Amino acid sequence: MPSLEGRVAIVTGSARNIGRATARMLAGEGAAVVIHARQDKAGVDEAVQLLTAEGVTAIGHLADLSNEAGAQSLIDAAVSRFGRIDILVNNAAIRRNTPIIDMSFAEWRDVMANSLDCAFLCTRYAVPHMIRQNWGRVVNIGGISMFKGTPGRAHVSAAKAGMIGMSRSLASELGPNGITVNVVAPGAIDTVRSGAAGARASGSAASANPVGRDGTPEEIAHIVTMLCRPEAAYTTGQTIEVNGGSHFL
Repeated sequence: MPSLEGRVAIVTGSARNIGRATARMLAGEGAAVVIHARQDKAGVDEAVQLLTAEGVTAIGHLADLSNEAGAQSLIDAAVSRFGRIDILVNNAAIRRNTPIIDMSFAEWRDVMANSLDCAFLCTRYAVPHMIRQNWGRVVNIGGISMFKGTPGRAHVSAAKAGMIGMSRSLASELGPNGITVNVVAPGAIDTVRSGAAGARASGSAASANPVGRDGTPEEIAHIVTMLCRPEAAYTTGQTIEVNGGSHFL
């Protein structure tokens, strides 16, 4: 029997890229999944159709997770359809690329609200369901910018670094309830990026990590899925880097 048979997973920001790959891999382990995006209905519908065609139980939900009502609506949608929540992958985030002298407070707050605040709010509303069943997995998606200074991304780096502190605290708090909380920190990944995130430098991965290439969404999804399995019950409060070795250079 698949290791996550009967479990229910919410993956935020899962209309495409790492989120979609993660939802698909969790589904491959037997979990029912909730696909989420803030406004990409076409991407959500496509992901749900893809999973349904593969025999997976999946639903889609659009919500702005930077506010309490939106986060609550996502959790409620999962519980209404499936009756439970076992896994929460906080992947939703936005990236901006702006020098500090040009960065407005509004932009700073927008990045924080759509990254760190999202993770807090979704966890806050999902955790009571996990506590009741004495089992749960929370995986927060960080990024290499939480370790390496990246020009123009003070806000992104701060939001992602905040994931580590929050996750360690929650791991300590929720461990007695059978809930693990971890961070997966991707390096350069071959994904579709918005223009606001800034262009990726050509050949940057090849010159910056021993593997010599960008990673794939599936390589991140594999680590996330590993942390969600029952066998990962003794792994909590950890930050796992998946970056081709670029951080230690």
